[in-house]
Amino acid sequence: MGHAIRSCILGMRIADELQLPAEQRSDLYYGLLLKDSGCSSNSARLYQIMGADEIRAKCEVKFEDWTKASFSGLRYLLRNVLPDASFSRRLFRIAQIAFNQRANNAELIGTRCERGAEIARKIGLSEAAAEAIHCLDEHWDGSGYPESRRGGEIPVLARIMSVSQTLDVFAHRSGPRAAVKAVWERSRHWFDPEIVHIVRSLEDDQELWQKVKGPVAREHVLQMEPGAALPASQGTIDNICHGFAQVIDAKSPYTFHHSVGVAEAATAIAEEMGLGPTTFTLVRRAALLHDIGKLSVSNAILEKPGKLTPEEWSVMRMHPAYTRTILKNISGFENLAYVASAHHERLDGSGYPEALAADGMSLPARIIAVADVFQALSEKRPYRKSLPLEVVFNIMDRDTPHRLDGECLAALKRRKSRVQSQEHQKEKAEAHSAGG
Repeated sequence: MGHAIRSCILGMRIADELQLPAEQRSDLYYGLLLKDSGCSSNSARLYQIMGADEIRAKCEVKFEDWTKASFSGLRYLLRNVLPDASFSRRLFRIAQIAFNQRANNAELIGTRCERGAEIARKIGLSEAAAEAIHCLDEHWDGSGYPESRRGGEIPVLARIMSVSQTLDVFAHRSGPRAAVKAVWERSRHWFDPEIVHIVRSLEDDQELWQKVKGPVAREHVLQMEPGAALPASQGTIDNICHGFAQVIDAKSPYTFHHSVGVAEAATAIAEEMGLGPTTFTLVRRAALLHDIGKLSVSNAILEKPGKLTPEEWSVMRMHPAYTRTILKNISGFENLAYVASAHHERLDGSGYPEALAADGMSLPARIIAVADVFQALSEKRPYRKSLPLEVVFNIMDRDTPHRLDGECLAALKRRKSRVQSQEHQKEKAEAHSAGG
């Protein structure tokens, strides 16, 4: 947590030393903060390849030079490939990974970079910022991905971002000296030697490293925004919510439509209940962002076909709390953070993470809770197929009104019944037209 913020402080200092013009500094600033927005898109595939906690695997791989074979790389694979399998099976999978390394890297990194650039464009960043995110993992000598660009073919913003994120990873674990050493060792291989030269001059800058590791790093980054901020119009905010809903849903093939589906169900309930435009907007945005905390949960847990262990369940139960932590830091989203993070709370106090009871759940929170259950039951899961609408409502009826709000569920039923009736009438009309 905080990696993008720390990387931003380091990257903007490098920009100062390079004397980048104001427009490029602005593009770099936003690019650094959103450089990892495509990370969730390859989580399922990495889990499929490694058979293990892909979050830990992604964290540890930052310390490896994955462009060449090494004993350190082998140890990384031994730690992260099929940890619960037999030794012979693990060795066989490691051999497969080694044989397919370039193809796997191209797929995983390409997916991440393309998706990250797409999200950047969707939420209104410049093409230069989006292109920098797309080229984040290109290397100076052409050994990177997704296009094997080399040298000056790589946008300068991407070169700065690549160095900055590596600096932060090593500094966060081992301190500034180790971070600068790691970057220097990859000069002319991964990194632009001119940028590496600048980094070496910053090794003893105590003020810089204090900002990076200090408790107010986020506040510092907010204050250092170059130029004019991007306008936060209502349309821009909606685009950001939709963009991050895509980031969330890309985490697993079982949730590829979940956030959008919850938003559709929630807005249907809100419309049926005649909520005003302000509350309606709150419900829609909270529904789109309700599972952002689930990015903290490994696909090894999300896609597990069997029952979760107590340890795995404790991890899963934390994701609404992370949703609140993330969203409450956004100015104007304080109420939205509460509503979004209450989607697993229940009226009888049996939910999580705070065991709220009826008097602690507002109407928007109740709507999101009903919509989330509806969408989850309607989707395919690792342990079952998607359920028919009649079965979904029968299950939800058993939790109403003691756990789920009866009025919200009734509103959803009315909407679904009306939609089904309209679809039936349309099919009859089409059949009659075809027969006539």
